[in-house]
Amino acid sequence: MAAKQKTLQDAFYETLKDVYYAERQSVRALKKSAKAAEHDELRQAFETHAEESANQVERLQQVFEIIGKPARGKTCEAMQGLTSEMEEDLEDFGDSPAADAVLAACAQAVEHYEIARYGTLKTWATQLGYGDAAKLLDETLQEEKKTDQLLSEIAERINTEGSETEAGAEDDDDQAEKAAPKKGKAKAA
Repeated sequence: MAAKQKTLQDAFYETLKDVYYAERQSVRALKKSAKAAEHDELRQAFETHAEESANQVERLQQVFEIIGKPARGKTCEAMQGLTSEMEEDLEDFGDSPAADAVLAACAQAVEHYEIARYGTLKTWATQLGYGDAAKLLDETLQEEKKTDQLLSEIAERINTEGSETEAGAEDDDDQAEKAAPKKGKAKAA
């Protein structure tokens, strides 16, 4: 017996289950990031997007209803990898001046994944004739893009603050290097 050929409808449903799982994981990761963030602006961005992501989960449930399928997730390996990487980075950089910059970068990796998925789902919903689902998915897509832009802006400020500290350390290193050759020449002579 030949296996049933997979369709765009199947791809849509499987991807929807994937992003449903990913979005629920994202809510947890955002809450954890908010607790770890030092900068108030970054913490607030994480808290706000965690709430927004909870609403996005509800929107996804509406999309499942529109297509007449149960709202259930399937393990999203990509999101598991991204959240695992975030946890490793928190462990490695947690007490450093770069911690918030690393948190923002991890959050942006999640946003970029979600932007890719929601863009695909919106396109497929339109192609499959799910206009209402496409509108819901586009609403989420726009929120993800807005969050990514906000994180970029915050990261620029955080990274500038962190690089000032590094620049000061580099200046100290430069001064030490300038002093070192003088000593070396004196020994050689």
